[in-house]
Parts: sequence; structure tokens; C-alpha cells
Amino acid sequence: MADVLKKATRDAYGEGLVALGAELDNLVVLDADLAAATKTGMFKKAYPDRFFDCGIAEQNMMGIAAGLATAGKIPVAASFAMFATGRAYEQVRNTIGYPHLNVKIGATHAGISVGEDGATHQCCEDIALMRTIPGMTILNPADYVEAGQALRAAVAMNGPVYMRFGRLAIPVIFDDSYRFEIGRGVQLTEGSDVAIVATGLLVGEALIAAEQLKNEGISARVINISTIKPLDKAIIAKAAAETGVIVTAEEHSVIGGLGSAVAEAVCETTPVPVVRVGVNDEFGKSGPAVELLQVFGLCAANIAAKAKEAVKLKK
Repeated sequence: MADVLKKATRDAYGEGLVALGAELDNLVVLDADLAAATKTGMFKKAYPDRFFDCGIAEQNMMGIAAGLATAGKIPVAASFAMFATGRAYEQVRNTIGYPHLNVKIGATHAGISVGEDGATHQCCEDIALMRTIPGMTILNPADYVEAGQALRAAVAMNGPVYMRFGRLAIPVIFDDSYRFEIGRGVQLTEGSDVAIVATGLLVGEALIAAEQLKNEGISARVINISTIKPLDKAIIAKAAAETGVIVTAEEHSVIGGLGSAVAEAVCETTPVPVVRVGVNDEFGKSGPAVELLQVFGLCAANIAAKAKEAVKLKK
């Protein structure tokens, strides 16, 4: 993978905001004193009159975003995932979610790949928190290309959206011909022995795992789920019926994230074993991002190993 182009999804977020700002006069961006890291500083430079630095006050920022939405603006509120969902959960729930306001939350620095910032900043619970809010759409793009399209789709739809972006530069999977749709899963490889359902940066790792499994005679179907809510239950049910076993892969806790959502859907439609790859019931730790992903098993080798174990669970 050394020659593969790598870009961080947060870069697509920042660049996408600038492009959308030229098209939409009512688009405004709020940040909580992290504009350089979240990449909203690009929008600030291009449209200073429509950028609001709310300081280290994420709860207040969500309230301001809600107010702007009631005035006909399309507010995008940005911060690290830990603060956007953890610190400001009550405001997101009651001030944005309950009245179903047209606020877009752009959360960067999600997951273990935050790296040296350590456990306090490595938010692996954000998807679980946002999944519990009625009417909240959740997007977790797999690469730079999909991130840009997901942002555009989020701004185009009416209603609250939680968008998850990463700090780490990861392989670009899609080209310009790719078309993202909210609520649609995408099958990336053919396979009949096991289905690997992945989201975010683990989609690229799942594709590598599928190649490793192929060399061992195991046919793996890789499915990219970038919309975790609403989940594409049809593609999940089809994969369950045709392969007989599912492995989920996410840079998030195995509790409440993609793995939980897929298991719930499978139980409702086509019961088969579901093996979850993600962060177990533990906090992260400080260290280089790539090394941490290996330590926590968020890598192709572990996905392949779990897939081989999962195949043995088939009836």
C-alpha cells in the first residue's frame, strides 16, 4: 500500500465546506477553538463573515447552531468527536435532535487514530451516542472522496446529521466516478464464504483482508457502510443470506456502533453469526496512530483472522 494515495477525511471536510460556501449564501460554520485541526479554518479564510469561533464552549456552540437553523441558516458545527458528542450530548439531543433542526455536526479526530492525544481524546463512543438520538443521520465516510460527497449530501438534506471524520491520512479507495447516497451500502468485492461489513478507515483494511483471505481459498464479500443510520438493512440481509456469516469492522467501540447496528438488523431479518472487530470494552492509549491501530486489532490481519474464525461458525 506504500504507493497508494493517502489523504485524511478531515481534509475533504475542510475543502468541501469552502466549495459549498461559494454555492450557498446561508451556509455558516461554527468551531470550538479548533479550526486549524478540524480544517474549518479553510472556510474561515474564505468567508470570515460566516464563520463563528465559539471558543472552548461546545455546549454553547450547539445552542448557537440550533438558533441559526431556526433563522434559516445551514449551520455546520465543528469540533473533535469527543467534545461534539460527549461534552455537548445534552444540547445535541434536546436543542438539535428533539426539534429536528437542520444542523450538521462535523466531528473530526474520531477513534483510536487520534494517536498521541491519548484516551481522553480518542472517542470510540460517538456513534453509539448519536445512534440513540431519534432522527439523527450518521455518516462515517471511508475515504477522502466519499467524505467530500458525504458532506455535500448532508448539507443538501433537511434535518440533523452527524458526520465523522478522521485525522489520519488513509488510502483513497474511490475515484471521481463514485456516487455517494445517504442510506446506501456499497458492495466492493464479490464473495460467498463470509461478508465483511466495514465503515470508515477500516473499509480499506477490509479490502486488504479480503485479498489475504483469497490467497487462503476464502471468498470474502466486502461491504462499505458509510451511512450507519439509517442503515441499509437490505444489503446486510442479502449478505447474511448468501454468505451465512458476517464480520463487522469499525474504528469504534464494539458496543453501540456498526457492529451493534448490523447485529440488530441481522437478528430481525436473517439470523447468522456476527463477529465484531472494533475497540473492545476498554479505553485507548497514547501512541503513534498506525501502531495503535495494530495494537487494538483495527487492521487487515486481525480482520482476516476473525473472518477465518467466523467461517467456522457457519451451520
